[in-house]
Amino acid sequence: MGSQLTVVVLAAGGGTRMKSKTMKVLHPIAGRTMIGHVLAAARATDPVRIVAVVGHQREAVSAHIREIEPDAVLAVQEEQLGTGHAVRMAVEAAGSVEGTVLVAYGDTPLLQGESLRWFAAEHEAAQCAVSILSGVVDDPYGYGRVLRNAEGDVEAIVEEKDATAQQREVREINSGILALDADFLLGALPRIGNDNAKGEFYLTDVVSIAREDGLTVGAYPIDDVMQTEGVNDRAQLARMGAEMNRRIVDRWMREGVTVMDPATTWIDADVVLEPDVTILPGVQLLGATAVAEDAVVGPDCTLKDCEIGVGARVVRVHGELAVIGAGANVGPFSYLRPGTTLGAGGKIGGFVETKNAAIGDGAKVPHLSYVGDAEIGEGTNIGAGTIFANYDGVQKHRTTVGRHARTASNNTFVAPVHIGDGAGTGAGTVVRRDVPPGALAVSSGPQRNIERWAQRRRAGTPQAAAAEAAVGDGPSGEQDVAES
Repeated sequence: MGSQLTVVVLAAGGGTRMKSKTMKVLHPIAGRTMIGHVLAAARATDPVRIVAVVGHQREAVSAHIREIEPDAVLAVQEEQLGTGHAVRMAVEAAGSVEGTVLVAYGDTPLLQGESLRWFAAEHEAAQCAVSILSGVVDDPYGYGRVLRNAEGDVEAIVEEKDATAQQREVREINSGILALDADFLLGALPRIGNDNAKGEFYLTDVVSIAREDGLTVGAYPIDDVMQTEGVNDRAQLARMGAEMNRRIVDRWMREGVTVMDPATTWIDADVVLEPDVTILPGVQLLGATAVAEDAVVGPDCTLKDCEIGVGARVVRVHGELAVIGAGANVGPFSYLRPGTTLGAGGKIGGFVETKNAAIGDGAKVPHLSYVGDAEIGEGTNIGAGTIFANYDGVQKHRTTVGRHARTASNNTFVAPVHIGDGAGTGAGTVVRRDVPPGALAVSSGPQRNIERWAQRRRAGTPQAAAAEAAVGDGPSGEQDVAES
C-alpha cells in the first residue's frame, strides 16, 4: 500500500461465547488461526508496522503472534475498556503513527489484503478524517447503521438499540473496520468519553468528533460483506470455516485442479496445488501440503504437511510430514508417519505403516508391513508381513536394506541390522545379523512332516475324513523334509 500505513489488529477480547479454554482468535480455520488470517491480510497491505492489541490470555496470544508475525508490535490492554481504549494502547505501543491508521479485528478470518488495500486507497484519495468499511445487506438487524445526509456524506453511526424505526430501514451497516488520518486520530483519542451504559470508550465516537470538527467522514461498501463478519461462537466458527473452504476449493478449480466432489473436499489456506491435479471425494489436504501436476489424491485421504510428486497416486492414505515421489503409488489404507520419503516410482501398499523411513526409487513395500527407522535402497522389494523391529525397549535403532534386495514374507528385521545390495531372505526369517551383498539369510529349521496327524489327532472330523480320502491307509510315522 504505502510506507505510511499502520494496521492495528484488535485481539484483546475474551470471546466468552466460544465457551472454550482456547482464546477466541486462536481457534483455527483452514489451517490458520483466525488472527493468523487477519495478520496475513494486514501484511498484504505492505504497512510500515502492524500493531496487535492483546489482553485475555495475552501470553498465549502474544507467543502465537510473535511466531507468525515476528515484526508486529504488541500492545497490552490490561482492562478491556472498549475499542477506543484499545486503539489508544496501540498508538502508545507504536510510539508514533503518521499517514493512515487502519483498524481491523482478529476474529474476521475471511478478510483479504486486497480489500484492505482498496479501502485504504479510497480513504486516502478522498482525504477523509475517518472512513468506514461498510456493507449493504438485505437483513441489517443487529448491526450499526451508517447514516448519510442528502449529499451522501456520512453523518453518524447508530447502533440497532438506539436507532429509530426509520433508521432501522437503512441497509448500509458498519463493519467496525475503520481507516483514520493519523493526525486526526491522535487528537481525537483523548476526546472519546465513556459516558455510556458499559462505561467503555468506543472508537466509533470518532465519527461524531470528526463531524463536530467539520471534517469529512467516508463510508465505502465492500461487495463481499462476509469478509468483515466476525466469529463469536462455535456455530459461526463452523459456518465461516465452511465458507472459507468453499472459496479455497473454488479458487483451485478455477486454477486448473479437478475436484470431483467439492462438498467432501477440505483444503487448508496454505496448501499448494498444481494444474491437472485430481482430487477425489473425501480428501483433506492440510497444513503446507503441496501436490504436483497429474497427481491423483483420493478417495478418502488425509494429508498434512505432505509433498506429493508429479503423477503420483495416493488412495485412502493418512499421512503427515511425508514426501511421495513422482509416479509413486501409496495405499489403500496406508499410514505414513513423519519422516517418510518414497522415491520416484516406488510403492507403499495396503495396510503398511511407515515412520522415519527413506524408501528409494522404485522400491516397494506392498503389503501388511511396518517400516520404522529404516532405509530401503533403490529397486528393493520387501515381502508381505515384514516388521522392522526398531525399538529395543530403551532406544530406537535403524535398519538399512540395500539396492535391489529381495526379502521374503513374514520377516522380522531386528535393528540395528544391514542387508546388503542384492541380498535375499527366506520366508519367516528373523534377521539379527548383517546380511552380505548377494547372500540369502534364513533362520528357520528344516521342515518336519508328521504323517497321519489329522487322522490320529482329529479323528471323526471333516479334516480327518478329507485326509483319509486323499492318502488312503498309508504307513504312519514321522518324516523330516529339508527345505530346498
